[in-house]
Amino acid sequence: MTDDGRKGDVIRLKLRHDEVAWCEVGGDIVALEARRSAYLTMNSAGALLWRALSEGATRGDLIDALAGAYGLDAPAAGRDVDDFIASLRDHDLLSS
Repeated sequence: MTDDGRKGDVIRLKLRHDEVAWCEVGGDIVALEARRSAYLTMNSAGALLWRALSEGATRGDLIDALAGAYGLDAPAAGRDVDDFIASLRDHDLLSS
């Protein structure tokens, strides 16, 4: 772990595309995961991370994007990114 709280920055994360449909509505993300019939919504901060993950991003990329967009320091952004990634994993939304 570095001084700014980053760890695992070299692993590229990407959203799972099979059986997941999503769209942007007013800056938020609305997603449907078909396997579990789960409906998810994300606010603008979550939408920023979701869009980055749709193309593939490292944890460091996500921290930089969130910190830059919302004026957070790296440790705070890192905690938010970790929580978001954990939620996506809980819903099986990241590709392996």
